[in-house]
Amino acid sequence: MSSDIRVKICGLRDVPMMQAAVEAGASYVGLVFFPKSPRNVTVDQAAEIAAEVPVGVAKVALVVNADDAQLDALLDQVPLDILQLHGVESPARVAEVRARYGLPVMKAVGVGSSDDLSQLDAYAQVADQVLVDTKPPKGADRPGGNGTRFDWRLIAGRRWPVPWMLAGGLTPENVVEAVAITGAKQLDLSSAVESAPGVKDPALMQAFMAAVRAI
Repeated sequence: MSSDIRVKICGLRDVPMMQAAVEAGASYVGLVFFPKSPRNVTVDQAAEIAAEVPVGVAKVALVVNADDAQLDALLDQVPLDILQLHGVESPARVAEVRARYGLPVMKAVGVGSSDDLSQLDAYAQVADQVLVDTKPPKGADRPGGNGTRFDWRLIAGRRWPVPWMLAGGLTPENVVEAVAITGAKQLDLSSAVESAPGVKDPALMQAFMAAVRAI
């Protein structure tokens, strides 16, 4: 794999799925705590998966507008490395979560047009990383994982003071183009490596990573 591109495979639901992601070369494994998602896991399931993640692979929890009680319950049982805030959390809330839990915080920001770029600048001041994702379609009941891409030209040449990750509709077929346009050094994917909603396919994960290695 290109030594400077790191990949996060999100929405892993059991230990074999996680192991297949790690074997494919994922640098981050993502666990989704959002009941409306087909990739949702319980705290008990997450604890079982997290216990088996090899050292050196970052364990990321995706939460949506979680309050302190939810985060307390999660972190009491699951050893995590990064909290990914994927709701409408304000910059102040991002800073609050960072301070309270002492973990790096990644804030997801949906991009649909140039009007959304100022949000990225604001969150980059308070988060440890920003996740540049596709803005969900109107009426969508999930803030991410919808398998759609935004116009990557919107962020061509843009940089932020913290590391950032590109998400939204990445596939083995378009990842070379995505990296060429955006200059992304980190990629996040979920639905593109599934054989059915919430079911990761080891062959598809391997195919994606092979495409990244060729960059």
